[in-house]
Amino acid sequence: MEDDEQFESADSGSSSTIPMPCNDVRKGGYIAMKGRPCRVVETSTSKTGKHGHAKMHIVAIDIFNGKKYEELVPTSHNVAVPEVERKDYSLLGIHEDGFLSLMGEDNTMREDLKMPTDTELADLIRRNEAESHASGKTVSLTIYKAMDIEQVMSTKLID
Repeated sequence: MEDDEQFESADSGSSSTIPMPCNDVRKGGYIAMKGRPCRVVETSTSKTGKHGHAKMHIVAIDIFNGKKYEELVPTSHNVAVPEVERKDYSLLGIHEDGFLSLMGEDNTMREDLKMPTDTELADLIRRNEAESHASGKTVSLTIYKAMDIEQVMSTKLID
C-alpha cells in the first residue's frame, strides 16, 4: 500500500522583518521588540566592558498600542526591523458591524478593516464623517501595516 504524502502549504519565506546591524538603529526608526513593531525613541551605547561587547540600550514605543519596550543588545549583533507600510484611504462609509468602507488612492475598494478600538480616534472618525456630509469634504484615514497587523492610525478632513 502506498502512503500519500501530504505537505502543508507555506509562504514564500519572506518575513515581515529584515535584519539590520544594531549600530544602524537610530531614533525615529523602527525595530521589532517582543514580536511587536516599535518606533525607536532613545538609544545609548555603553563602552566595551570586561565581558566583551559594547552594548546598545534601545527604548522604543509600540506603534499600534503605545506600550514602551527596552532592550540591551550587543552592538555586534543584528536586530529585526519591521517593514512598516503607510497608506491613505478615503472613507466611504461605516457599516453597522463596525467595518469601514474605504477607497485607496489607486481606486481599489476595501471593506476588511474595522473601526479602531481607541474610542477617541473612533469618535473623531465619526465626527469627521458627519462633518464631511455637511461640508462636502472627504474623510482621509491613514493606515499602518507591520508584522501582520493593520490598523487605522489617524484621520483628517481634506478638500
